[in-house]
Amino acid sequence: MLIEKLKRSAWVYLFVALFLVLGACSNTEDVERTEKMEGMDHSNMDMSSSGEVPEGLKAAKNPTYPVGSKAIIQEAHMEGMKDAEATIVGAYDTTVYTITYTPTMGGEKVENHKWVVHEELIDVGDAPLEPGAEVKTDASHMKDMEGATVEINSAEQTIVYMVDFTMTTNGEEVKNHKWVTERELSPVK
Repeated sequence: MLIEKLKRSAWVYLFVALFLVLGACSNTEDVERTEKMEGMDHSNMDMSSSGEVPEGLKAAKNPTYPVGSKAIIQEAHMEGMKDAEATIVGAYDTTVYTITYTPTMGGEKVENHKWVVHEELIDVGDAPLEPGAEVKTDASHMKDMEGATVEINSAEQTIVYMVDFTMTTNGEEVKNHKWVTERELSPVK
């Protein structure tokens, strides 16, 4: 009887240990995926654009960083962006959103993508959207983004900037990058 109890206890301990090991592996994968998304892996991002702005997007009247001025990028939407000196190409008053979407041609869901402006959303009217709203976008910042259904994660009324900068990692010039918010910039010292 003692041997039978020990066998059952051994199986229970083995099962618990296996459960903990598998749980730790799963958490490691989740942490790695979260870190990748928080680091905003934009390997599919079209970093440069034509400079065209969406219809209805209005130029900011008194931006902190006027067109032609310089600023330092404080956020890393992609590797090589943080601490780069930017030249302001455009400044616009709008509502900017972080979004989650699945690429139109399939693939992994992109979570908390920064940024899409209100004017890049299809048939939404003028009023800012609330988190949780689902709409379509005609933004093409990332591969297979245009035409995707997106979920609004956050919304913020602010000035957004289109910027030119040189990547700090490889010296590649980026032209007309969309979008950087005012709080993601700091003055050149």
